[in-house]
Amino acid sequence: MSVETDAELAVVKETGGHGAAGWWKQPKAVWAVALAAMVSFMGIGLVDPILPAITEELHATPTEASLLFTSYLFVTAIAMFFTSWVSGRLGARNTLLLGLALVVVFALASGLAPSVPWIIGFRAVWGLGNALFLSTALATIIGEARSADGAIILYEAALGVGMAVGPLVGGVLGSISWRAPFIGTAVLMAIAFIAIVSMLKPGAVQKRHVSPLAAFRALRKPALLSFGVIAFFYNMGFFVILAWTPFPLGFGAMGIGLTFFGWGLALAITSVFGAPALTKRFKRTSVLAAGLIALLVLLVLCAVFVASVPALIVLMVLSGLVLGIMNTVLTESSMESTDLPRPVASSAYSGIRFLGGAIAPPLASSLAKSFGFEGAPYLYGAAGVLVAVVLIFVLRGPVSAANRTEEVSELEAAEALIGDAA
Repeated sequence: MSVETDAELAVVKETGGHGAAGWWKQPKAVWAVALAAMVSFMGIGLVDPILPAITEELHATPTEASLLFTSYLFVTAIAMFFTSWVSGRLGARNTLLLGLALVVVFALASGLAPSVPWIIGFRAVWGLGNALFLSTALATIIGEARSADGAIILYEAALGVGMAVGPLVGGVLGSISWRAPFIGTAVLMAIAFIAIVSMLKPGAVQKRHVSPLAAFRALRKPALLSFGVIAFFYNMGFFVILAWTPFPLGFGAMGIGLTFFGWGLALAITSVFGAPALTKRFKRTSVLAAGLIALLVLLVLCAVFVASVPALIVLMVLSGLVLGIMNTVLTESSMESTDLPRPVASSAYSGIRFLGGAIAPPLASSLAKSFGFEGAPYLYGAAGVLVAVVLIFVLRGPVSAANRTEEVSELEAAEALIGDAA
């Protein structure tokens, strides 16, 4: 670990990690990257409100529409294994700009696409751009910020706001046309590109020379591999909720956007405030086990009450509360359980977990068609979460490394949140 990073850690520990004083007082370059990161996080849920409209207007099946998530997440997952190597070769600024450029071009292409297969392909390259950008954004924010603790709070705020606002923006623009959210994203990211070109100086973050196979070698660590596999199955439940729920809700784009805004807001609140409060009182593995069991129950209830829209909305918001805690504690646990460099460990963990998210949407929607039951995808997600529950007890030896009694660095925990962005 570098001298600069040690100094940052000292600042974080002295301030108790999430010191709130003056966190918004950052250089323009930091705000430029944070704004771009928020827009990238918005892209995760932006597609939700327009899935039914795309299905209807382009004469696609729900399974085909769900591939909009799969192509995006699959490429993101694979790219995550190599992003630390790419940024080490190109430098942080160039990697950020390359990622943003890919998102601008292929978000616009998605909005102009003539059919669902074209959108699926464009979303795949969009996923590559997002992986390149988000894997580099946090390191850049910390490198340019006036204080490490302020940088972390700003990054977490960008993540939470993006996850909450994305579906709402998708709903507003989607009420005009299903193409509008894609084009709107391209415009916003183009503005972010210009901001970073003008505000972030070359060489802002020091290059790190990383082997292209470093992330794969990291999986030799039993604890990291264990958390990655648990997150793989957990993400099946997460993305069933995200990708399938717009269909049984039966709303228009605005109604779906408002529902997912409530979901994202709940996720943001517990991610930033709920997870730290719980891990101060309980072991991380205990919080994870309880969270997985709660998510399992909620998914089963979604299947049971899938025909009741009010019940489904309530269950959606409740799931957001659980998912916010799970996302933060899982990523913190995976990073704290290993002594590997954080970018390498995060790349390996993120690559595995998002493969689970890529697999879930098309399989879940295929089950709904096969069984003629809209609740079937939730049962599939529940089955994946059940496997995660079993694994956290079976692998209690390796995962207990996350319960180390040493004080957890908030800087390291925030670096782990890179994986949550995709």
